[in-house]
Amino acid sequence: MNIKPIKTETDYQKALIRLDEIFDAQKGSKKGDELEILSILIDQYEKENFPIDLPDPIEAIKFRMEQMDLRNKDLAEVVGNKSRVSEVLNRKRKLSLDMIRKLNTYLRIPTEVLVQEY
Repeated sequence: MNIKPIKTETDYQKALIRLDEIFDAQKGSKKGDELEILSILIDQYEKENFPIDLPDPIEAIKFRMEQMDLRNKDLAEVVGNKSRVSEVLNRKRKLSLDMIRKLNTYLRIPTEVLVQEY
């Protein structure tokens, strides 16, 4: 096991190749330990070099509604009423803290997504 920090794109590509080679290693074995450490290093490199922005709050709500096969009227209980749902989804009304809490619970959208400016 010759593990070193991933500092360059070349290091990253080599790490991915090695990860693929030992992917089925048994947990607790030398290769299994190498797999675990390599996975952590790759994950850290990807977070630093390929950050993924959070989705837009309104787009996240619309996407989750589509996934759950919900209509605007289904969110009326959560947001207040049908017209308020329409205002929020059309960006004419900002989400209140109460709405964010309820949407987080009902749609299971992380609060860090819902509290963003839009």
